[in-house]
Amino acid sequence: MTLALRNPHAVLATFASRPADVFSVRLPGGRAPGGWERVAAQARQFGTPIVEDERADPRRREREGGRAGPEASVKERAPVGLDALYAGEHRAGLWLALDSIQDPHNVGSIFRSAAFFGVRGIVMTADRAAPLSAVVYDVASGGVEAVPFAIETNLRRALEAAKAAGLWILGSSEHAERGVQDIPRDRPWLLVLGNEEDGLRRLTLETCDEVCQVAPQGDAVTSLNVAVAAGIMIATLAG
Repeated sequence: MTLALRNPHAVLATFASRPADVFSVRLPGGRAPGGWERVAAQARQFGTPIVEDERADPRRREREGGRAGPEASVKERAPVGLDALYAGEHRAGLWLALDSIQDPHNVGSIFRSAAFFGVRGIVMTADRAAPLSAVVYDVASGGVEAVPFAIETNLRRALEAAKAAGLWILGSSEHAERGVQDIPRDRPWLLVLGNEEDGLRRLTLETCDEVCQVAPQGDAVTSLNVAVAAGIMIATLAG
């Protein structure tokens, strides 16, 4: 599938990892604001077509419901299999699994945090979850290119495969008794993040070796957006 990316950092990351998969760059009126100057330079370097429609009026396109800003046409990145995702002998490290997370902005933010902190891989569910759309790529700002991912129809089987590969499964729940800061970091963990409304599914929880939470420090707000909680947990476990 081809995606129309509007974040220049996401496009630059694609050029860095798989330049042949950037099919074209569109610069309405020949304008390349901000990071799009670097995108245009990369496109010229790799021979990627640049479309400069001098007749395009961005304000008119926006009024008519069109997409007025620069964008790039990019092939989506292919997932890997679980064998590749869990390959190697693991004494430490961090992986993630997303249990039916449905907001693409949350998925993109999690990929960005995962790339920033060096997460080794992400398992996603094929059903009842946000697909890896252009929104995810743009919000991730290059994170989708940096972190290998697998898309599985049965998350519990994917977690069992992780255990067989030597990983420990760590669930996240606001009802957990243990804080993430108390989780030992001398072992390889696969952290499972749950749905925005319902959290982890029962079968997922039953597969976890440990369950932890980000404990609230105040009384007014006692829960976090899943992407924010993920960033805190990833930073704690990967640090």
